[in-house]
Amino acid sequence: MKDSSAPPLLSVIIVAYRSRDEIGMCLRSLSRELSGRRVEVLVVDNSLDSDGTGAVVRNKYPWVDYVVPAENLGFGRANNLGFARTTGECVLFLNPDTVCNAAALAHCVARVQAEEVVGMISPKLVLADGSMDLACRRSIPSLWDGFCRASGLAARFHDKAWAAGYNLTHLDEGGTYQVGAINGAFMLGRREVFEAVASFAEASETERAADGRAHVFDERFFMYGDDLDLCIRVAKAGWRVVYDGREQVVHLKGLSVAKNREAMAAAIFDANRDVYLKHFNPRRSVWVRWKWTLAFGLWKRVSGWRARRRGYQRVRPL
Repeated sequence: MKDSSAPPLLSVIIVAYRSRDEIGMCLRSLSRELSGRRVEVLVVDNSLDSDGTGAVVRNKYPWVDYVVPAENLGFGRANNLGFARTTGECVLFLNPDTVCNAAALAHCVARVQAEEVVGMISPKLVLADGSMDLACRRSIPSLWDGFCRASGLAARFHDKAWAAGYNLTHLDEGGTYQVGAINGAFMLGRREVFEAVASFAEASETERAADGRAHVFDERFFMYGDDLDLCIRVAKAGWRVVYDGREQVVHLKGLSVAKNREAMAAAIFDANRDVYLKHFNPRRSVWVRWKWTLAFGLWKRVSGWRARRRGYQRVRPL
């Protein structure tokens, strides 16, 4: 018999923002129990219940814990709030534009439980057209990797390790291996790992909010860069970030409209530049700051030029 007093096996934390159209598909795809234990789901609505997301959740999914903060907290702060309100043995930070399945969830939970060295895991994320979301399996890119990505060499020589280091497209999509980073759309790990990573934060960071909440995500990043930052911190704390392509989850990654493309792309590049300045300039060197600022600035401009030239609407700098 299932023990109702036992903590949930898995807590799923979803940060929503104007997610009325996709939140239903996401919640419907989530199992309410795995391996005979409860799965708890919490939605933090950063749109402040202004677009009807709350009505969808309350009317159709009353078993979901729905939270409306006093303000738009951004991605990291909202996830930290959700982490503090949940109790599952494992935790999944999940985007509302995903469609999961029980097999993928059970597989990822089983791996992080069985392999202590695994700090976070992601299955293969696929887009609506069936192609792979390349951001679910990334390196921590070098200047060369960034050049290959921005110049188009990575796309042209996608099966060559020397050119494909950014998105690791030379590796088997159906395989499993350690990577530098996974996508913030699906990040699953044991609660003890996230708690340890929060306490392992650099001394210069504020590790806990005034109310004692653990900062799993660095709250200085409002919207972008926080997933890359967390992956780096998990690795620094001694765990592996793992991609497992044997299972897959759908990521209905949105397309930006033309008028917002430039602003979104610029924000993504700038946030990831700040991640590099945080982790790869420990001595606050003026030269290192100049190097990364120049590199990301050039990368942003070249990528923007190529996107405009080829008529792309999807924002995919990272």
